[in-house]
Amino acid sequence: MKIIRVNKDLILKELELSDAEHIFKTIDSQRGYLGEWLPFVEFTKSIKDSLDYVNSVVTMPEECKEWQFAVFCGGDFAGLAGFKGTDRLNRKSEIGYWLREEFQGRGIMTESVRALINFGFSELGLNRIQIKCAPDNIKSNKIPQRLGFHLEGIERDSEFVRENVFRDANVWSLLKKEL
Repeated sequence: MKIIRVNKDLILKELELSDAEHIFKTIDSQRGYLGEWLPFVEFTKSIKDSLDYVNSVVTMPEECKEWQFAVFCGGDFAGLAGFKGTDRLNRKSEIGYWLREEFQGRGIMTESVRALINFGFSELGLNRIQIKCAPDNIKSNKIPQRLGFHLEGIERDSEFVRENVFRDANVWSLLKKEL
């Protein structure tokens, strides 16, 4: 199991089945907060949904593996962060993340994403990392801004929110040579 120690209080731990309970409890107790920006919240109705998600991540064949990490701060589950949509041929991937409300505003996700960028470029051999955020999600957009990403533009109707509703996404990118 891969563990990335970000600092003395902050670690990223490769996702495992035992994390499903933390994930579901967080989603279930913060539906309004997380659901504003994360469409999967509406579809996560039971612990089984979280178990199915984590199981799909941990059983993925090595050649298709998407690195997903549970974020722990001071020993407490704080959220998730990891890679998705990895294109190995073109050496690029996207980082996605979310954080429990009570952990917001402390730099936890900025430092976690910084650690994932280093992991992606040095250990995964990526050349390009992107982050997509809803234009109105100010907190989420500040993370790539702080980390030197470039705003490439807006991907229109990028994310399915609910029946007949799609949301645009700001597309941020960082190239290995820009570090």
